[in-house]
Amino acid sequence: MPTKKLAKKKEKNRCSWVGSDPQMQVYHDTVWGRPKKDDIEIFEALVLDTNQAGLSWKCILHKRDNFAKAFHNFDPKKVSKMTNKDVERLMQNTGIIRHRGKITGTINNAKLFLGIQKEYGTFSKYIWSFTGGKTIVGKPRSIADYHTHTAESDAMSKDLKKRGFIFTGSTICYAFMQGIGMVDDHAQGCFLAHR
Repeated sequence: MPTKKLAKKKEKNRCSWVGSDPQMQVYHDTVWGRPKKDDIEIFEALVLDTNQAGLSWKCILHKRDNFAKAFHNFDPKKVSKMTNKDVERLMQNTGIIRHRGKITGTINNAKLFLGIQKEYGTFSKYIWSFTGGKTIVGKPRSIADYHTHTAESDAMSKDLKKRGFIFTGSTICYAFMQGIGMVDDHAQGCFLAHR
């Protein structure tokens, strides 16, 4: 009886920063660089990116579900109403980053997020104005070609800080822009790269 050869599963070419971690691969394949205009999805990215400051994205991504539980499924209205009692409770939560400044910063940023929603109709309208409502497509060839900030992320950071946002330096803003698809930085050779 002839034996069937098992077809070897071909691995997709991805951006080199992704590595072999399954969660990082799913994030890269389904989220990173894809435009998001929904305010809840944008607030989620803001919460995760501001908590990433000084840490690896992999660390934050692996805690994403815990952040969702801790911060009311990223509902800015509910997060804005969190109290000092909530802060103390979250300081004991080993599933998130237990950094008082980041926890209080998340609550502070939620209040300011709602203010921008009121001013612009949606936070999306405000945040996407930094790229004229369009995705900036980069075509990095290697890790060395990735930006850590741009004129757009500098302008975003400056305006957010002026409004009182915390943990929104230009580097964090640039990562946030990549995460919500304001920037598409899939590297040349990645199966998701624009040709």
